[in-house]
Amino acid sequence: MSFSDILTMRHELILTVLAMILLTIDLNLNHAKKVRMIPITIGLFLVVTLIGFVPQADQTLFGGMYRTNGLILLLKNILNIGVLIILFQSVGWLKQPENNSKISEYFFLLISTLIGMNFMISSGDFLMLYLGLELATIPVAALAAFVHFNTKSSEAGIKLLLSSALSSGILLYGISMIYGTSGSIYFDAIGATFANTPLQVLAFIFFFTGMAFKLSLVPFHLWTADVYEGAPVNVTSYLSVISKGAAAFILVIVMFTVFRTLAPVYKNMLYLVAILTMTIGNLFALRQKNMKRFLAFSSIAQAGFILLGILGTNQMGMSAVVYFVLVYIFSNLGAFGVVAAIAAKTGKESMDDYDGLYLTNPKLSLLMMLSMFSLAGIPPVAGFFGKMYLFMSAASSGYYWLVFIAVLNATISLYYYLLVVKAMFINKSETPIATFSNDAYTKIGLSLCALGIFVLGFWSYVYEFINGLTFGI
Repeated sequence: MSFSDILTMRHELILTVLAMILLTIDLNLNHAKKVRMIPITIGLFLVVTLIGFVPQADQTLFGGMYRTNGLILLLKNILNIGVLIILFQSVGWLKQPENNSKISEYFFLLISTLIGMNFMISSGDFLMLYLGLELATIPVAALAAFVHFNTKSSEAGIKLLLSSALSSGILLYGISMIYGTSGSIYFDAIGATFANTPLQVLAFIFFFTGMAFKLSLVPFHLWTADVYEGAPVNVTSYLSVISKGAAAFILVIVMFTVFRTLAPVYKNMLYLVAILTMTIGNLFALRQKNMKRFLAFSSIAQAGFILLGILGTNQMGMSAVVYFVLVYIFSNLGAFGVVAAIAAKTGKESMDDYDGLYLTNPKLSLLMMLSMFSLAGIPPVAGFFGKMYLFMSAASSGYYWLVFIAVLNATISLYYYLLVVKAMFINKSETPIATFSNDAYTKIGLSLCALGIFVLGFWSYVYEFINGLTFGI
């Protein structure tokens, strides 16, 4: 293997080098200078993100265990952009006295889990997929328990670790059955020989169940709200957006390559799971007052919409899923960015605390409104087109009733998203959140979210570009 072959893994290698650089710098900084890690890390990660857009030829390594192509590069770049925004939005929280001694640990864990997600997306067999999945999961559990003196944060970390262990066990059992019935762990080889035998169908059910935990699909969603509420806001946004986006990416790749022949068998199961996930996520979101739990159930409902694209089982469905996740990253990070900014300044996380927010913090209110409109799918912002392409994908495969139910759920979600807008712009409060100013990093992060929502909404060529990529199927 030549050096140029090794450079095929440039995303993972650069992130590993970045993590080592941060550890080295941290060893040479005393406690009072830890805050200097913030501009260093953001600057270096910005360079990493830009390098990711340099074109690269399609290639495989290790006999097909690792692969890269135009689609995979795009998926990794989408995750890099999301992580960059989270880094910007985390600065105010990291500068708090109780957190600034652990700045380096936060960055190292964040980069470590991103490396795992990159390996997972580039996997060409189930062994690489599982190793990447575990590398992505364990640091996230540590991040959820990052505020160790907070009981809720510690509890969130334990719950995430236990639920991840259970889901990994189920996933591994499914993978072992896949290997036992096909004689291979490579995606291409399994996809060419996989049949509709009862044992292989059971193997698929175990595999899908393990991935459903990662995506918070009903009925495997029960851990989500508690972990999201207990974890720090910026970690919650990472779980809701980056972790879920990576899981959606690898699931759609595996479903369209390995399990394509099982589509006539699993479509009814996905049909039911999609309806349950959209409906239960929306119904529980209606009664939430804590903003993190509110956005947790919102993210569960959004995961149900992703299944519409997977059910499409065609190029359009895959493109719709990728485009929707890209839109979802900007929309959800915009909402979480506002919640994080307010929590860092005031410690308030209840929806009732947002009453009259527009009078004291109009810019934050406008961004939150824009994010809520995008998550609800109101035109002409990006969320509308994301849902529209998913609906079109499902309709093109004949799932008209499912599309109708999805439209009904989108209408229900409009109500609870507008509750946040109503609180900020209509409700009165004698003690509204006082006017405050965010640091420059937070402003950049929030501005990137607003820009992404507008650009993706009005620039339809983004979807056409994604639709033109080769998906290797």
